[in-house]
Formats: sequence, C-alpha cells, structure tokens
Amino acid sequence: MIGFTKAHACGNDFLIVGEDAAADGERANLTRRLCSRHSGVGADGIEFFAWTGPASGRARLHNADGSMAEISGNGTRCVAAWMADELGCQAGDKLQIATDAGVRECRVDRVCRESGFMAEITTAMGVPTFAPHTLRLSDGTEIVGVEVSTGNPHFVVMVVDDLFVAAGKGWESLGAEIFAHRDFPGQTNVEFVNVMNEHAIEIRIFERGVGATASSGTGSSAAAVAALALRRCTSPLTVAAPGGAQTVAWSGPGTELFLTGSAALIARGEAY
Repeated sequence: MIGFTKAHACGNDFLIVGEDAAADGERANLTRRLCSRHSGVGADGIEFFAWTGPASGRARLHNADGSMAEISGNGTRCVAAWMADELGCQAGDKLQIATDAGVRECRVDRVCRESGFMAEITTAMGVPTFAPHTLRLSDGTEIVGVEVSTGNPHFVVMVVDDLFVAAGKGWESLGAEIFAHRDFPGQTNVEFVNVMNEHAIEIRIFERGVGATASSGTGSSAAAVAALALRRCTSPLTVAAPGGAQTVAWSGPGTELFLTGSAALIARGEAY
C-alpha cells in the first residue's frame, strides 16, 4: 500500500508521496496510475518527498502523464503546507524545499486548522529570466510572446481582451500547438495574459504534461514577469486564474521573485 496526502493550491492538485514508495524507474508508471481521474486517486502530479532536515526536504515532481518537471510553484506550496502541518508550524516559520530547479524557501504567513488544514505561504521563486520570442505556427501565422524561465520554461502571450483569443484561435487549441512547437525541443508551458489594471492580470494556462489547468504557480510567476517586463503593470501584481488568485512581487531583472498563495490539504489515504 502507498500512503499519500492530497493537497491543492488554487485548484492545482497534487499527491504527496514518500520518495521510498517507488524506485526512480517506477515513478512514471505509478504517477500515471494514481493521477488518473477515473481509475486512480486523481491529481495534476505527484511530489515525491523526503525529509533532509528538521524543517527541510526534497521534492521531485512527476506530471500526470508521468513526465518529470523541474518544479511546480503550486506543487511546492502544497508540499510546504504538508510540512507545516506535520511540524505544527505557525505564522513566520520558514521551510526549505529542494527541487530540480533549486532550493526554494517558503515562509508560512498564516495557518488555519478550523476545518482541515490550510496555509498561506510566500515562496522565494528565484531570479527569473525572460526574452522576447516570435514563433511561426504550422499555418504560417506568427505569434509574438515572451519566453520566461522561472526554473521551468514558459511562453507567455499577451491578449487584447478577455476572450483569450490570439491569431483567431482559442487559447486551448493554440496552447496545445505552442507547447510542443519545434522552437521548444523540451516542450514548454504556455500562458495567455489579459491585463485588467495596473496591479491585476487574468491568465489561462496550458501546462506541459497536463494540458489546460486551473492554476499554476510558476505560470502565474511567468505571466507576471512578462506583464511587468513589458511595463503593462506594476508590482505587486494579482494574478487571477480559473482556480483562484495569487500575488507576485518582483522588482525587475536580476532580482528574486516572490509568490504568495494558499494551499490546503484535502485528504489522506492509501492506494495500491
């Protein structure tokens, strides 16, 4: 039997499983099986976790399709919430989580134990990089965007209204074409951004290894970087996705980005 905790951050759900539950070569199959929405527990991915110290651990992420990802901002926050519950953390406590994109420090801002466990957490997401990028679709249409790295790859497209349409295509079909575009040999996450006001944007996300998803921490961070770098907005920035809103604070090139949002533990159980 494999013990798990299920958690979500803005609707982006993950299973937290001990890394000793499966050998490295078996984790992809286990992830596909447990993340199935119809024949498994259901999740966007599994964070395989191991403690490395009194308030530190290592998390390695497999997407729902079994592929490995460098990091998930929401997944990391879910792990931090689980650690906070296990350790009985209070506001102000700090946790460190090693990911394949580097170590992320998470500060517990608030905890609520009234019905289950929920925590609001600020994660230091590292120093993002960005560059303008124009790609050509299979029909010859050019898409102008911003290539952003937040520890994992993103391509951000600014849209002109709240319909989330670009090049005459809906965001889901366009995202499906862009994420596997030849310009991105390792595939990429894709975000579509609508600027609401100086301090707020709304986004849609096509996630590598998952597809259309309700939320993404690194995607919210990448979308904010693009909007701020293009001087469409001012930090701090509220980033609203279908699953909920997160806050991004970033002072510009060469500085660390901070992501704040909530994460809640949903269930604990065992699976075969």
